[in-house]
Amino acid sequence: MVVAGFEEFVAARGPRLLRMAWLLTGDAYLAEDLLQTVLARVWPKWPRIAEENPEAYVRRALVHTHASWWRRKWRGEVPHGDDLPDRAQSADPFADVDLEQALAAAVRALPVRQRAVIVLRYFEDLTVAETAATLGCSEGTVKSQSAKALRALRARLPANVRVPEGVTGDDRE
Repeated sequence: MVVAGFEEFVAARGPRLLRMAWLLTGDAYLAEDLLQTVLARVWPKWPRIAEENPEAYVRRALVHTHASWWRRKWRGEVPHGDDLPDRAQSADPFADVDLEQALAAAVRALPVRQRAVIVLRYFEDLTVAETAATLGCSEGTVKSQSAKALRALRARLPANVRVPEGVTGDDRE
């Protein structure tokens, strides 16, 4: 059975949705599994979803599915990023990769709700209202979770990586 528009949507938006899944999970293979699971659940409902805002629906499904996976996951052992670099070396060809990994590890260390807010607000560049709609919560919740997450990121990131002080979590309506 061919569903009109579904293949085109996946081809056009798939890479961005996969990036969002990776930002939520922190693991490339788990991100692929997450996106595949969500797309498999969305496919039978596509005719109804396509009439509204399919990307927002799939984003929300990614966040909710990841949260349900996260709640079921055993957390007996959690690796710590104690071996993170103290500061970036300008001559280090891998400095950007190290900084990217430090940021990704700090985002992964956030609670699920805060991580979802950070990914949607700052990586997916959604407004407070769009983020609230995606997560099914109030705009005030988005702002408070964003502020808490940014405070936690400032505390967790190495000294050479700083979240700008002007970014408060409620900077854009």
